[in-house]
Amino acid sequence: MAKSYKYATEICIALTVLALIGIVIGIAKASPLVVIIFLLPTIIYEVYRTEGKSTKWASIVLLVVFIAEFILIVADVRFDLAGFLGTTEKYVAGYAVPLGDIKIVGPGLMAVLALILLIRTRGRYTKWLAIIIIITSLAIAYILDPAIFTKFLRLGIQEGLEQIR
Repeated sequence: MAKSYKYATEICIALTVLALIGIVIGIAKASPLVVIIFLLPTIIYEVYRTEGKSTKWASIVLLVVFIAEFILIVADVRFDLAGFLGTTEKYVAGYAVPLGDIKIVGPGLMAVLALILLIRTRGRYTKWLAIIIIITSLAIAYILDPAIFTKFLRLGIQEGLEQIR
């Protein structure tokens, strides 16, 4: 059954503003934790709004990755995943996710899962939320590692061009 649309536009506008505030403060303070905290309401609303099997799965995994990322940042865990796996990227759902410090994997996975939601959903609000998550994930990646950010940005541009075709 479709979710109510009564206040969906207002909620999405508020979540967009909240995410932008988080991005600005997070970049200014060089704190990915600030950005993540401001993103939490968007992720929760995304989980609530999704209904299809693949989109519900993607949104729940997105929440799990978000929680893991929060814990890794708060605990300041440092682990070179690229060195451990012997590769600089892994493919998730057909998308290359750049590897490095384990904390950089979270934003990459969140962006990929949001891309899946963007592509597979028909709901305009779910698409809106996915775009917020993608942009915010890029901001988190930028704060954590500007070099990896360019790889994420390239991935996003390539996917956008594929969708246009």
